[in-house]
Amino acid sequence: MPASAAVLDLTDETFPAEVLARSGAVLVDVWASWCGPCRLMAPLMEWAATAYEARLVVGKLEADANPGTRDDLRIQGLPTLILFRDGVEVARHEGAMARPQLQAFLDAGL
Repeated sequence: MPASAAVLDLTDETFPAEVLARSGAVLVDVWASWCGPCRLMAPLMEWAATAYEARLVVGKLEADANPGTRDDLRIQGLPTLILFRDGVEVARHEGAMARPQLQAFLDAGL
């Protein structure tokens, strides 16, 4: 089995460098451990990191542990997926989605 691309573990401290200062596309999954739909999305983040490895970096930001970034991003509900390109938000989706919807979301934004 091929090794999958790593999903970054983002924090208030690493978010500026890993997302805002990075050139190219970054998908950020804002989640919480108590959020059922967030747990459903976790395997899809692994899938996206592997399937889009050449075009996209995937990171997860735990909302409760990182209130500064969560509030800066104006997160209203969980999970929230935000696609950044060159540090600028280009697309956002709130709520869980199935793989075909995630693929359409990414294909539209990339």
